[in-house]
Amino acid sequence: MSFDLSPEAVAIVGFVALFALMLLRVPVGMAMGLVGVAGFAYLNGGGPALKIVGHTSMRTVTDWNFAVIPMFLLMGSFATTSGMSRELFRAGNAFLGHLRGGLGIATIAACGGFAAICGSSVATAATFSRVAYPEMRRYGYPQSFSTGVIAAGGTLGIMIPPSTVFAVYGLITEQDVGKLFIAGVVPGLLAVAMYMLTITAIGLLRPGFLPAGPRSTWPERLAAMRDVWATLLLFAFVIGGIYGGLFTATEAAGMGAAGAFIIGVARGRLSLADIRRSLLEATRTTAAVFTVLIGALLFGYFLTITQTPQNVTEFLTGLGIGKYGILALIMLMYLVLGCLMDALAMIILTVPIVFPVIKALGFDPIWFGVIVVMTVELGLIHPPVGMNIFVIKSVVEDVKISTIFYGVLPFIITDLIRLVILIAFPVLALWLPSHM
Repeated sequence: MSFDLSPEAVAIVGFVALFALMLLRVPVGMAMGLVGVAGFAYLNGGGPALKIVGHTSMRTVTDWNFAVIPMFLLMGSFATTSGMSRELFRAGNAFLGHLRGGLGIATIAACGGFAAICGSSVATAATFSRVAYPEMRRYGYPQSFSTGVIAAGGTLGIMIPPSTVFAVYGLITEQDVGKLFIAGVVPGLLAVAMYMLTITAIGLLRPGFLPAGPRSTWPERLAAMRDVWATLLLFAFVIGGIYGGLFTATEAAGMGAAGAFIIGVARGRLSLADIRRSLLEATRTTAAVFTVLIGALLFGYFLTITQTPQNVTEFLTGLGIGKYGILALIMLMYLVLGCLMDALAMIILTVPIVFPVIKALGFDPIWFGVIVVMTVELGLIHPPVGMNIFVIKSVVEDVKISTIFYGVLPFIITDLIRLVILIAFPVLALWLPSHM
């Protein structure tokens, strides 16, 4: 006895199989690739399915546009190894450390600066767990607050450009990656400002909760600022070059990696061992990202032949709840998925499905990219998973997961308010790109 499933039923079985594999701890890239190829083979035959594996893999790793990912990862690796994160934190502490909660504010400022040359939330959270956490604990800051600030500050890694998540979104949706980077500048600065205000509010509402550090002298402040020039120069060079039309996002990535390398070597911060370690780290991360990317593209072919994007568009637009009601449903979906997978996997898996919906509703694709990245960023810190939470736990072993989640709650509320602001005022994301 044999029976054939409809394409819609095959798509449902595919999603069930995908989440089952992820629950069994199969790497998300492998899971998407396996389900995609198996589903494609069921509907179109084994021969065509095997052909798309080779074609997709080769096309992805040789595509010039995808070079933006390894180059920005390499830039972040050189910047981390050469100690720019410590310099940023030292400068922030010199100017802000004397305020109540000042070390927390300095950490947010340093995370924002580091995000501008790193592009990875996980790397930002891991770096400042080593740099800022010991200092905050030394001055008597509670564990929950210290880890919560670092978890929230880490999310700036994918918000403030350059960002690998923005790059992948742009490549998937065929949007200008340079415009996406520029669109993230104002929302990223808004995130930094609102996190700082949150810390200030905590200090005012609970005066005994957050200590104030010693006030630095102006000579100490100027000495700390002298070391920040490298980060400012690198950010201005990369983002200024994109905004000014001097080079594309892919060219900017290569220039940024070369710039971080030259600055590190010129300052004596990159030995041969450091260079080798940076190259290996960037290569490993790139391999992981491309595994997810290739798996998602294979899964995308499977979804295309089942007409899932079209079916989802028809279903959502027919609900009669209005364009912002549909947008709220999509945002809720991202918050739920944040409990199951990392930011990049979420973007790669879902954007091909929801992007046709967004276009049909008339939303600006650049603005939607900012909104999606912001929502995915929230998924990095909200319970019960939160990728940044587990990264911090792996570095700061003596803190409980529940303690970190307690500390990050005020920043989750701040993120939700910021998301509403960006939805209500799209011009915050679109003003800079409109002047490119």
